[in-house]
Amino acid sequence: MSDYGPFLMQAAGVGAAICSTTSFMPQLLKLVREKAAEAVSLGMYVLTVSAFTLWIVYGVSLHSWPLVASNAISLGLSSAILGLSWRYRDRSAAPASRGAATGPRRARDPA
Repeated sequence: MSDYGPFLMQAAGVGAAICSTTSFMPQLLKLVREKAAEAVSLGMYVLTVSAFTLWIVYGVSLHSWPLVASNAISLGLSSAILGLSWRYRDRSAAPASRGAATGPRRARDPA
């Protein structure tokens, strides 16, 4: 069992990196498809981009290419989400405010 210890630790690290990195894809695809960002927290993505930048600096200082590579990919994806969120945030607000004024009217309940 002890012979597999380092392999299992590496496998766990690779699995975590793949899950963490690909976790940004659904949000990015949704932004690209819908071109609306009302549900995206800009503050959260500013912090996320900052964190990935710092992780890359840390990984470079350790000479850890897996740490640098996984965080660089995550930085690219989260930066794209942040950029699209800023780009689409005004578009997202405009239809909502127009819809409130011109949206369908509900019939009143006579009771």
